[in-house]
Amino acid sequence: MRHDLTDLRLFVNVGNTLSLTKAAEKTFLSLPAASARVKHMEEAFKTRLLVRQATGVALTPAGEVLLRHARQVFTQLECLNADLQPYSHGIKGRLRILANTTATNSFLAEALGSFLAEYPDVDIELDERISGEIAMAIRAGNGDLGLVAGNVDVEGLDVMPLFRDELVAVTSLKHRLAGAGKARFADLLETDQFVGIHPNSAIQIFLEDIASGMGKQIIQRVHVHSFEAVCRMVGAGVGVAIVPRGCVRRYSEPETLNILKIEDPWAQRERLLCRQRGRDLPRFAESFIEHVVRAAREESLNDASQTK
Repeated sequence: MRHDLTDLRLFVNVGNTLSLTKAAEKTFLSLPAASARVKHMEEAFKTRLLVRQATGVALTPAGEVLLRHARQVFTQLECLNADLQPYSHGIKGRLRILANTTATNSFLAEALGSFLAEYPDVDIELDERISGEIAMAIRAGNGDLGLVAGNVDVEGLDVMPLFRDELVAVTSLKHRLAGAGKARFADLLETDQFVGIHPNSAIQIFLEDIASGMGKQIIQRVHVHSFEAVCRMVGAGVGVAIVPRGCVRRYSEPETLNILKIEDPWAQRERLLCRQRGRDLPRFAESFIEHVVRAAREESLNDASQTK
C-alpha cells in the first residue's frame, strides 16, 4: 500500500474545501485524475473515504482519520524543512496563525514585525476569525498557533495565558454620557446607534452574538475597515462603538473621545495563545511565541498605564 505526497495533498485540499473540483484545482490536477486518485486510495484502504453530494463531498469517518494523518505528514515536512534551513539556502518556512480582530489590530503587528525581521525566510499566513472558530481550527490541525480572547473552549489544546484586556465603549465628547465613566451594553443598545468595524470581523460577530443573546439588536449606522476609522467616526459624533482599550490608545486623536467602562463581565477578557496538544512545530515557531509574549507584555503594561 503506497501513497505519494500528491495523494495526501489532494486529500488535505478535499478536506479543506469539501469539493473534489476545487481540491483538484488546488492540487493542479484535472478532475478525472483527482477522482481516480481518490478511488485508488479507497481501493487500497478497502473503505470509502468520501460521500458524493449535490453540493460537494463529505468525509466518511475513515476519511476524517486519513485527513488527520495527512495533515500531520505535511506538518512534519514543514518541521523538517525548517530544521534543515540553517544548513541550506533557499528553503522557506511557513507559519499559519489564526487570530481574532483585536489581536490583529494590536500587539500582533509588533510581534510580526520583530519576528519577520529576524526570520526573513519565513512566511506568515494570517487568518482572522472569531475566537471559538480559532480554537476549533487549531484543535483540528488547521493552523499552527491561535490567538483567542474571552470565554473560549480550549479543551484539548496547550494554552499560554498572555494578559487580560478590556473592551470599552467610546463616545464623542458631546455625547450625553461624556464623563459618566461607565455604561451597560444593554443600555447603549436601547438608546444609541453604533459605528462598527466590517461586518465579517471577529469582534463584530462577537458583539452581534452578545446583543442577540440579550434579545436585542445593534443599530449599526456605519461600518468601516479599521479601529482608527471607527474612532474617527465616533469622535465626529456619528455614533458610539465598542473597541479594545489598546486600540483607543493607538488612535491618533484620543483626546477627541470619551471612554466608558462596560459593566458586563464579557468586557474583561483573557488573551490566550493556543496550539494543538502534543503537536511538533518548527523551531522558528517557538521563537515566534517569544515575540508574541514580549509584545503582549508591552501591550498589557501600556493598557495598565492608561487606566491609572
